[in-house]
Amino acid sequence: MEEINNDVATEKKTNIEKNIVSAIDIGTTKIVAIVGEKIEDGKLKILGMGTSPSTGVKRGVVQNIQMTVQSISAAVSIAEEQSGYKFKDVFVGIAGQHIRSTEQSHQIPRSDFESEITHLDIDKLKEAMYSMPVEPGEEIIHVVPKNFIVDNEFGVEPLGMCGKLLVGTYHIVIGQVTSANDIKRCIERVDITTRDLILEPLASAHAVLTDEEKEVGVALVDIGGGTTDIAVYKDNRIVHTAVIPFGGDVITKDIKEAYNIVEKSAEKLKVLKGSALSDVIKPNEYVSIEGINGRAAKEISVRNLAYIINCRMDEIVDRLFLEISNHIDIEKLGAGIVLTGGGALLKNITQFIAYKTGLDIRIGLPNQLLFTDLDKTLNKTKYATAIGLIMGGFDIINENEKRLTFEQLTLNKKTPEIIEEKEEEKEEEKEIIKDKKPKIPFGERLKKGLINVFTEESEDKKLE
Repeated sequence: MEEINNDVATEKKTNIEKNIVSAIDIGTTKIVAIVGEKIEDGKLKILGMGTSPSTGVKRGVVQNIQMTVQSISAAVSIAEEQSGYKFKDVFVGIAGQHIRSTEQSHQIPRSDFESEITHLDIDKLKEAMYSMPVEPGEEIIHVVPKNFIVDNEFGVEPLGMCGKLLVGTYHIVIGQVTSANDIKRCIERVDITTRDLILEPLASAHAVLTDEEKEVGVALVDIGGGTTDIAVYKDNRIVHTAVIPFGGDVITKDIKEAYNIVEKSAEKLKVLKGSALSDVIKPNEYVSIEGINGRAAKEISVRNLAYIINCRMDEIVDRLFLEISNHIDIEKLGAGIVLTGGGALLKNITQFIAYKTGLDIRIGLPNQLLFTDLDKTLNKTKYATAIGLIMGGFDIINENEKRLTFEQLTLNKKTPEIIEEKEEEKEEEKEIIKDKKPKIPFGERLKKGLINVFTEESEDKKLE
């Protein structure tokens, strides 16, 4: 009975592991390690999550390997203990001010235009994108398809179609080689393999944007600790991605320097009393900050605090608005801007950005969860990227499975035809061999004839 139970337990564990993805979000202010399971209805169930302060990262780039490794290890340990799942390979987020993007097209002429287009044809297009020249010290991180053309048909799904010319247009994400390698090195030092790097704004978009928003046009703005990440969509296609080197930590430093207080107190001020709008704050509202080592407490005007925040937010919004408007007509963003990330929790931020841009603004929360008790604690803007990494990981796995399935179906479809053709060829060869007389050289034929003549004469003499 005990052996049967062990076998059943092993089988369940194997089945569960097939539907489990783990990911690590390496941010400027925090490290998040997370494990998610894909359940039957296609939604996501979080099995475990661990966080730790990020002490070795600045503006999305690793500055101190050892400190970053310690933070990752601490977060992973919590997630493993909570989920009972051992981290082996993970999807990891990448951002930073070194990230840039561009658009590129490539085409493949097809001599056998009557044959169906397969994943192999599309892979050729994609591989050509990875071979495009970049600046020294850079590498291509992502190649995201935007649209395809088969002959003169634009915006088609090329798989299974026939045509003479296949054209693909791609969104190319480029980053520094050293930054990507430093992230992988940190992961390896905690005995985990990096399965793939995923651009963080794309991950956040997975978690908080709807298909309807992507169709009518939307800009995802993820305000993190060290950077503000942008992903713009229109007609369900990626239009632009960017990483701006400003985030919540810049506001915190402004407060710290303005009032000459420690960073911890400045962050607390921003979170509890900060506002993106100063005019809505009462002039006589003050907050007290405890002094250092028994020194007298400081009285700070909440309106003045809001003014400091407002000045920095004004700069951040101007930069992101310029970045978006340079790549798409603002009027085409039917769904406006969706804010997420820890910085989206700043009081009055939606009103401020709406006033500055004239667009509709909403706060984006992860909306693909199975809301168990653990999931409820994660349904916050600051965990959007981590949850998006899980969802992006599942998408990558599903895409690979679809590719294998499609190729297998294509092979099975062609196999009977190939066998039938080969059998027909064999029958034709047999008929040719049967009907065809062997060619004997003239000398051999003459020799054979003479032998036959002498043989007949000898037989005649014997009879006489």
